[in-house]
Amino acid sequence: MGMVFGKISVETPKYEVVQSSPDYEIRKYSPSVAAEVTYDPSQFKGDKDGGFMVLANYIGALGNPQNAKPEKIAMTAPVITKSPGDESEKIAMTAPVVTKGDKSMVTMQFLLPAKYKKAEEAPKPVDERVVIREEGERKYGVVTFGGVATEEVVADKVEKLKKSLERDGHKVIGDFLLARYNPPWTLPPFRTNEVMIPVE
Repeated sequence: MGMVFGKISVETPKYEVVQSSPDYEIRKYSPSVAAEVTYDPSQFKGDKDGGFMVLANYIGALGNPQNAKPEKIAMTAPVITKSPGDESEKIAMTAPVVTKGDKSMVTMQFLLPAKYKKAEEAPKPVDERVVIREEGERKYGVVTFGGVATEEVVADKVEKLKKSLERDGHKVIGDFLLARYNPPWTLPPFRTNEVMIPVE
């Protein structure tokens, strides 16, 4: 029931709030290990979240884990997505999946539980499309919002966050990520989403 009403009961990434303003937070995230998949959304009928099932199968979210051990890996939140293309292109995201890429390819990412400190500690994927990589310490300007993270809403949040960061003297050093903390069946008023922009 909690998932329908937005209760986040899974592990989330560790971070320290470096600065807080009425418009955003600057957060420093601890190093982590991620499972990611890069794909062409057209293979999934244009669905930018098409890689979700590939990653869910790797951790065993919906059955037997598709990794060499096989070891069931706990789901975490958020799913982070970085969309391909230029900065004007909109992005949608889930908990934690990260997506990034060129004009046609998308990368989606699940952050693995904190017990995995190095990439080699995570179970080896059976599906060669799944890549395990380490994320170093990183800093983001973050804005949190509820509801459905449509392309229009996300584009508006990104634009406002960028302007606020630049106004306050923060240097943007990359494309934004969309973090979605709840499954798709969570009622929209109870959803938690974040737009994250990397800063120096």
